[in-house]
Amino acid sequence: MKILEEKIKSEGIVLGSDILKVDSFLNHQIDPFLMLQIGKVFAEKFKPNSISKVLTIESSGIAPALMTSLQLQVPMIFARKHESRTLSGNFFSASVYSYTKQTENQIAISKKFIGPKDRVLIIDDFLANGQAVQGLLDIISQAGAVAVGVGIVIEKRFQAGHNLILSKKLPLISLASIDRFENGQVIFCKKEVASHAN
Repeated sequence: MKILEEKIKSEGIVLGSDILKVDSFLNHQIDPFLMLQIGKVFAEKFKPNSISKVLTIESSGIAPALMTSLQLQVPMIFARKHESRTLSGNFFSASVYSYTKQTENQIAISKKFIGPKDRVLIIDDFLANGQAVQGLLDIISQAGAVAVGVGIVIEKRFQAGHNLILSKKLPLISLASIDRFENGQVIFCKKEVASHAN
């Protein structure tokens, strides 16, 4: 997605050898016009899958997931990272390790929002080692629902998440796929970023 790649080039900040800071438009301050375009692209790519729910994790995945669900005209659910008294123990949960924050979180979704009849599209802001997606897949499995694909705004192809998702035989669409960071610059993959498991 050219507009996203240009935004990353102009506003993204590379920290060290493996972290990209995009808090000016994606995960602190949000560019709603860019999120709308992202939602349209994901909806167009995944629409044939008869999706009933869009799923993400709080908080940075919410903006692109919401815009995608708006375009698909289905509900969006986000997994909570912190315990909430309103869940009252009636929830599905999974453990997720955050590579960026170096912390382990329990994520949870109320059982009333996801079940065996659902066909679920996962949308998230970043894909690095794939732990967030794995946690969401665990919850989808617990609910007896079906995961139909994974949409990622920015993927770091040099980390393990890409191959992890493909090993699950799931379609993966990444709108910006980063090959590496070099001298503080982002180098994008030249290959097509839509990947479908065989």
